[in-house]
Amino acid sequence: MSSSEMMLSLNQRAFQLLQEDAVKIQKLIEVQMENLTTRKCPLYEEVLDTQMYGLSREVDFAIRAGLIDESAGKQLLSELERNLAQLYEAMDIRG
Repeated sequence: MSSSEMMLSLNQRAFQLLQEDAVKIQKLIEVQMENLTTRKCPLYEEVLDTQMYGLSREVDFAIRAGLIDESAGKQLLSELERNLAQLYEAMDIRG
């Protein structure tokens, strides 16, 4: 395997791992959206915020290390942030 092939493989694996973490957060968001009939749960919000912060640090590291493209990392975070904002908006309406 050439060094360029190895780097491409490493880049793909880094982005795959970030996507897997993003999917976990998305599932947390979806579960909470499905349970909007329950009152706001500060602990759940804290978990989501902590997970988002952790993912943003992972993405930042991967970008700085040259493992992923900055635009791809920002897009990954942006999609989750939009979904999280929709959740918080729905919770405020119901709360």
